[in-house]
Amino acid sequence: MKTKLFFAAAAMALAINANAQTALKPKADLVKLIDKNLKDAASQYKVLMKNVPADSLPETFEKGRSKSISPKNWVSGFYPGTLFLIYQGTKDKAIYQAGLAKLPIMEPIKNIDSHDIGFMMYDSFGIANQIKPSEEYKQVLLTSAQSLIKRYNPVVKSIMSWNSKPGEFRVIIDNMMNLELLMWATKVSGDSSYAKIAITHANTTMKNHFRPDYSSYHLVNYNPETGGINKKQTVQGYADDSAWARGQGWGLYGYTMMYRETKDKKYLDQAKNIAEFILNNPNLPADKVPYWDFNAPGKPDVYRDSSAGSLIASALIELAGYVDAASSKKYLENAETIIRTLSTDRFKAALGENGGFLLKHGVGHLPRPALVDVPLTYGDYYFVEAMLRYKNLGKKS
Repeated sequence: MKTKLFFAAAAMALAINANAQTALKPKADLVKLIDKNLKDAASQYKVLMKNVPADSLPETFEKGRSKSISPKNWVSGFYPGTLFLIYQGTKDKAIYQAGLAKLPIMEPIKNIDSHDIGFMMYDSFGIANQIKPSEEYKQVLLTSAQSLIKRYNPVVKSIMSWNSKPGEFRVIIDNMMNLELLMWATKVSGDSSYAKIAITHANTTMKNHFRPDYSSYHLVNYNPETGGINKKQTVQGYADDSAWARGQGWGLYGYTMMYRETKDKKYLDQAKNIAEFILNNPNLPADKVPYWDFNAPGKPDVYRDSSAGSLIASALIELAGYVDAASSKKYLENAETIIRTLSTDRFKAALGENGGFLLKHGVGHLPRPALVDVPLTYGDYYFVEAMLRYKNLGKKS
């Protein structure tokens, strides 16, 4: 009975969301720019394809050299996912085939022990399955979901992110992004346990990761035996109490997605509050592409993060379909500004340059430092996703 009620709620949510989205209309001049960007993305990725070894996936282009990673890296799924998204926007069959060619090396990931299996598999096999549903894809994704929930601790009420030493259970805000795989798994399998774990994790994160102003810590370190909190940190940001830009984007996107999947208003309220923190932040540049950390000193002469900008834009476009007219207008206008900014020569690479990546000036992990002021595979993914979401405003999914 509970499963039937869940599906009834989900069906109602889809109907309401479809009606909300059809009320939104994209601007013709921006659609024209997006069409050019998508065409350029196909050309760029045909350059990138030549630089990718058969047994690996691209991560970045740094110091004049392409850098690839194994399928076990958390970013591995973004390359085939981006190819599939570009295909959706261009119908370029060569791009689609390049994405399909990477799925065999991704397939074994379904069994690994990683909280990032949602990133790796839902953003690759998941997109492929949207284009051409297949039983094979479905089973790969369901196995991936089964692997993910093994990391759940019912005392902490969360899925463990980074592997932890005894007495610690580390959970990062990024993990909100892996919950979409679990919500999908319940919808297609009828097994509500996946969604229950996702919802419980989202609730725990909402309770413990966020400050009163709705900015987020990057990491909460729990005690796995008691569920108590050992420490709150911002590992990839400027300081523990700072607002790491991409982390704010993970939260915004994650709670928008959870509202879509559950229609639970508390997730919508959370997403709106995160959006207001980002968009009303005095340290957000006028062109809306954020500094790598909202609290980083030395502005304006500090790094921007194009990946955070693309992620935030994509989330805002979806969120715009679930809110009142005034908020919708605000979110869309900010997303439009981000897309236009990322489309300029400052952030978008010239054809044939940047190793074939679309965007420049991403920041991966500045404190380490690693992947600083370089293209990032996930930056391209969320940029293309944002453009497709915008272009499809007003169309029923």
